[in-house]
Amino acid sequence: MVTRVPILDVRPRVECGTFPVKAVEGEELTVRARVFGEGPAVVRAAVVLTDPDGHDLPPVPMHHLGNDHWAAVVRPGAPGDWTYRVQSWHDPIATWVKIATRRFEAEVDLELTLAEGAAVLRRAADRDPAARAMAPQLEDPESDPVDRFAIALALIETLPADTIQDHLDESAPLRLAVDRERALVGAWYEMFPRSEGARRDPDGTVRSGTFATAAERLPGIAAMGFDVVYLPPINPIGVTGRKGRNNALVAEPGDPGSPWAIGSADGGHDAIHPDLGTEQDFAAFVARADELGLEIALDLALQCSPDHPWLSEHPEWFVHRPDGTIAFAENPPKKYEDIVPLDFDVDPVGLYLEVVRIVRLWISRGIRIFRVDNPHTKPLAFWEQLLADVRATDPDVVFLAEAFTSPAMLHALSAAGFHQSYTYFTWRQGASETADYLDEVSNRTSDFLRPNFFVNTPDILPRYLQSGDEAMFRMRAVLAACGSPSWGMYAGYELMEHTPAGPDTEEYLDSEKYEYAFRDWSQPGPLVPFVTRLNEVRRAHRALQRLRNLQVHPTDADGVIAFSKATGDDVVLVVLDLFPSWERTVGVRVAPGDVGLVGVEGSLRDELDDSLHTLNAVTLSPAAPARILVPADR
Repeated sequence: MVTRVPILDVRPRVECGTFPVKAVEGEELTVRARVFGEGPAVVRAAVVLTDPDGHDLPPVPMHHLGNDHWAAVVRPGAPGDWTYRVQSWHDPIATWVKIATRRFEAEVDLELTLAEGAAVLRRAADRDPAARAMAPQLEDPESDPVDRFAIALALIETLPADTIQDHLDESAPLRLAVDRERALVGAWYEMFPRSEGARRDPDGTVRSGTFATAAERLPGIAAMGFDVVYLPPINPIGVTGRKGRNNALVAEPGDPGSPWAIGSADGGHDAIHPDLGTEQDFAAFVARADELGLEIALDLALQCSPDHPWLSEHPEWFVHRPDGTIAFAENPPKKYEDIVPLDFDVDPVGLYLEVVRIVRLWISRGIRIFRVDNPHTKPLAFWEQLLADVRATDPDVVFLAEAFTSPAMLHALSAAGFHQSYTYFTWRQGASETADYLDEVSNRTSDFLRPNFFVNTPDILPRYLQSGDEAMFRMRAVLAACGSPSWGMYAGYELMEHTPAGPDTEEYLDSEKYEYAFRDWSQPGPLVPFVTRLNEVRRAHRALQRLRNLQVHPTDADGVIAFSKATGDDVVLVVLDLFPSWERTVGVRVAPGDVGLVGVEGSLRDELDDSLHTLNAVTLSPAAPARILVPADR
């Protein structure tokens, strides 16, 4: 039914309100709607947030943007399940002022107009006693009508816009999932514990690193300014079909196998690989990370080695071929002979309960962040239920989706409840496609998808890094760290590891997925000071810790992009040469509507090296392929 003050097109909303909008505690969220009424009546609108306990917060007035579009910025508080709704009403006081002003300008019906005003003010008496006192004065024939009108206007300016709400209406509530800050903001570092402290004996035998030796690496990671240390699976690894070095189909003695081939005689997803240590050793590792201000993220990979205990205990949980054999995983042309996928159709309840048990077990062991491997190969309904059930008891647990899949599935996984998602950032290279993608994740999908920009992974050595060009490593790190509130790198990036397994692949040669990596951390990597400074800059600027505030700006040079981020008084302008090969000076074009650069004039200081620039002259070079610019006087 159409109301007297209709409310249309309330945004943000996800799939017509089927899924909640995402925010973190204290994050600014702009709510928009179309609100209008009939005739000369002045309409008002406000946004009402309802907290997880069902209590309404004071309404936040919306501002008219023109053409019946209204907007307001709200800031939800503590994490939990909130709602928001838009209210609308006729404002008889403002309506009287509007009509009365026209009559006084035309000198028409002045006494009648003042009488109408007195009647309106009497209605406001319950909210403001001064309004009651003013009403008789408006009708005093001994005073000049113009003076009476001026006095009334002065009083009315002190009254709230919701003093009288005629025809008050409100939209249906929309859901708002509010999470802790880490769901939006973080610098991630991926490491294999078995490589940290691994050693080769004189006889050639390789000894695995342990949680104890891996803990020795944590201070260096914390010193670089990272917040999260992500571990690939730490479970027992199967023997059947085990892959050898460089994905060889036959493993040599001593080859450790892929951590994603989970399960052996030593246990499954709830067990710890004996080479890494005991449950107590893992607890000590987590505690050491906590001392250093680091969180441990653990891989949740719902797949199994052919040796996993589930195959004998629950064969119905696996895909069987017509000949009765269990199918191994594949993503043609890739094959994973060491992994068998799960079947979610035969016993979905039993399998679901077991996965919930495993997740809660690792939560009890101190894990509050899970990176989920290949979630797009499992049913969406499975994830929606799992994430909701965990959220109900442990709302601070964060799930990152490794969703390298189609856009529809990537978006659906985020809408279904994943707090963060891997994205297509790695494959955006040209200026136009990169700028467009930054705009997409910041403004077009940010209601439900929070990106995590990883510059590399154990699976992905981007082709633009394979030359070993330090300028590319620096530029891509700045693009990731400033383009998204969450970014990540896989160990070895700071050493500029860049050798591919072949001429037409993104796989690393001697991939750590299949063998131990021996790195010398006693000598700082060439990018360690740079990465450290980059994370310092991120922590210093609130604007870089937000997603919805990015605005792309054109430049006058091919291959150079610029974008700003602004939060309150904090304004940051990032300028990058996507193909840094020579020194050049470029200009950033600023239009009147570029709100991210309002007030940015004069000298700009680069947070990376303190050099000075202006909007019309930003110097870029292979030594400095990216600039993080702030007003020099701030």
